[in-house]
Order: sequence, then C-alpha cells, then structure tokens
Amino acid sequence: MKTLRISDDAHQKLTGLLGEITAQTMKMQTYTDAIENVLSQSVTLPPEMLNETQNFIDANRKLGYTTREEFIRDAIRFRLRFLKNENEYVEISKNDYEKLLQAINDMDTPFRSVDDFIDQQVRFLLEQHASWLKQKEDYEKGKKESTT
Repeated sequence: MKTLRISDDAHQKLTGLLGEITAQTMKMQTYTDAIENVLSQSVTLPPEMLNETQNFIDANRKLGYTTREEFIRDAIRFRLRFLKNENEYVEISKNDYEKLLQAINDMDTPFRSVDDFIDQQVRFLLEQHASWLKQKEDYEKGKKESTT
C-alpha cells in the first residue's frame, strides 16, 4: 500500500465526496472510488477559459453565480436548449437593447420591457397571419364553389 499526503482541504473535499457517493450508491466507498468518480465525471478546460470564467463571475456577482461549476452548468443547459431546436434565439446588440428599453420607458408605451414588446409584436403578427390564412381559405373555398 502506498501513502499519499494530501492537504486538509483536499481531505475534507474527498470526505464530503465520499459521503455523496456513498449516499448515491448505498455502499461504502474509498478515497480511490471518490477519485475515480471525480475523474470519470470531470471535464478538462484550458486554464485561460477557467480564468476568464472566474473573472467574469467575480466582475458580475449580481448575476448570482458563486462558482465556476454553477456558471458552466448553466451555460451547458442553455446550449442544450438551443441545440435541441426547441426555441429560436434572436440576438440584439446591448446598445440597441438599452436604446429600445429607454424608448419604451420614455414614450410611456404599454410594454413592461423589451421582452414584453417583442412577445406582444410576435403574438400580434401571428394573430394577423391566422386571420389572413382564414380569409385566404374562405376566398379559395368561395372561388371553388363559384366554378362548380
């Protein structure tokens, strides 16, 4: 048996991880099991990307992220929703978004936000389109009946 010296911090983290794995698997685990579990569930990212992520989190605490892991999980969830094609995403520059928000507020429009403005515009156009389709269908039906 070989001995490996680890810091108290690493020991505490491994012990916590052992508890989590034991609870999940319902069987006793060793440090080796915990390390293998961590390695099998790990993703390696370049140090520059990790530093950029941490700097972003530190500079934007108001967004609510407290750890890189939390930020990365949220980014992955967003990307998966995007790639599953369940929604479409429209990009608007931050500058234009802020100008539109200011216009909405200055002009005392009935919209609560830019998102509300866009949502209402989409719904309005879809309702108009449905009405147009109905008129087109009625016209085609009338045209067909008049020829028979």
